[in-house]
Amino acid sequence: MVKVTLFTREDCKLCDQVAEDLKSLQEQIPHQLVKIDIESDPALNQKYKEIIPVVEIGPYTLKAPITAQDLQISLRAARDGQYGTKQIEDQKTSVAVRLNRYVLSFARHWLVFINLFIFLYIGLPGAAPLLVKAGAIGPATVIYKIYTPMCHQLAYRSWFLFGEQPAYPIEAANVSTISYEEATGLNPNDLEAARDFIGNERLGYKIGLCQRDIAIYAGIFLFGLIFAILRKRMKPLPMLAWFLIGIVPIALDGGSQLLSSLSLFSFLSWESTPFLRTLTGSLFGVMNAWLAYPYIEESMIETQALLSAKLAGVVE
Repeated sequence: MVKVTLFTREDCKLCDQVAEDLKSLQEQIPHQLVKIDIESDPALNQKYKEIIPVVEIGPYTLKAPITAQDLQISLRAARDGQYGTKQIEDQKTSVAVRLNRYVLSFARHWLVFINLFIFLYIGLPGAAPLLVKAGAIGPATVIYKIYTPMCHQLAYRSWFLFGEQPAYPIEAANVSTISYEEATGLNPNDLEAARDFIGNERLGYKIGLCQRDIAIYAGIFLFGLIFAILRKRMKPLPMLAWFLIGIVPIALDGGSQLLSSLSLFSFLSWESTPFLRTLTGSLFGVMNAWLAYPYIEESMIETQALLSAKLAGVVE
């Protein structure tokens, strides 16, 4: 039997006419009618409020104006193409329906999930120095190890808590603070030692993500909070703005630093500062989130409308 879905709402005369036309065709072309009130779900209302009635017949979608002949042709085509449907009560007990419900829940609350994930992602490295300070060296070491594949964790490019300074950049950065070399007595060219150094009572203890990574994810998280409030009014960031503000600064700062570390470009002699890493990283994070989140929101609204239509119908 062909499944027919009619998107409708109260006081819609065109919708009532379509329903009557479908009823008159029931004996000629048997079909299962599902009426969905778009006002029962915000996503459906946003998608269909300007175009109802909308009728889905098998693989075919009809939009107003819809004639009885249009319905008859589509019903026959769907029947002849053997597009059937299962009873909704059977669907409710199926794995597919349960999966659809999970996906619908995610589509409605995707921003909460992402913000929570980002918060935890930068929160765990921040907890590492707290654990060391409290004497829980084992759990702190586990956190440092977990984040080793995601970040270089060089001590002179990381933030420290509970110490004399929040950071200890190397002398080449030309920052008016105690340098990494002076504070630790270590050679900055010894990358393994810089990774392994987590701090001490005097200098404080290292956060498990470098300054730039912390700034990137903090920028994404901050934008996520702003987007949660202004999501209906925020449009996608223009590509040119994303490139000039989000990409160029971090490419110049990080790229110059990377090239200067190579013997072929040693003449550049550039070491970024904690401030520049934080600035360029946060711009990169905010601009990328601004570019992506409006499109994700649009996609999730479409997903909500599709799944709500599958799950919220009433069979007649």
